[in-house]
Amino acid sequence: MSLFLPTYFSPISQYSAIVNSDDIVFEVEDNFQKQTYRNRCYIYGANGKQLLNIPVKHPKTAGRKKTKDTLVENVSPWQSQHLKSLQSAYRTSPFFEFYIDDLMPIFTKEYKFLVDVNIDTFSILMDALQLPLKYSKTTKYELLPKGIDFRNLAIDKKGIEVKTPKYIQMFDDKHGFLPNLSILDLLFMEGPNTISFLEKIKLHLQITYSLSGTNEFS
Repeated sequence: MSLFLPTYFSPISQYSAIVNSDDIVFEVEDNFQKQTYRNRCYIYGANGKQLLNIPVKHPKTAGRKKTKDTLVENVSPWQSQHLKSLQSAYRTSPFFEFYIDDLMPIFTKEYKFLVDVNIDTFSILMDALQLPLKYSKTTKYELLPKGIDFRNLAIDKKGIEVKTPKYIQMFDDKHGFLPNLSILDLLFMEGPNTISFLEKIKLHLQITYSLSGTNEFS
């Protein structure tokens, strides 16, 4: 079993682990944490690394909200903004036109829960990569689960070292190579070669638990 957090157009590191996993399980019983890929991804824009963030509703009262119960804040037009950013960054990339129609439901469907957005991105990308769509969801939270714990791949701020072979990126002549962007960056640039690229990546995962007894996933 390989345990992942459902994230938004996940980073390359997470898809590298996914394509090398047989039994994919998504953690949905954990508490939502800020500064993670749960509601964000990074692409290569004209000015360098660019954040795409899904606004979420935070509880008005004290307490934590589970990932599966986290609501999308649809007051701002985040979907159209994300689509415009992708078009601006990748419209001239080798495989943008090949994949963009398949991605459109993410930017047109009305979402209530963040987890539904993320599972949909996973489903669309697995289809684009021509990989079997097989996964399950957790029914309870476990601090030390059985199998391989890849939940730390959802952490944006620390703890992950990824050895990423270089590939041509849209603006690398201006800003250099940017590792571990959203899988979309690799897909738009490498197309069908994405799978072989992901299989070559070696992950060095550092799962760090706080001495206080809490951890990133509690």
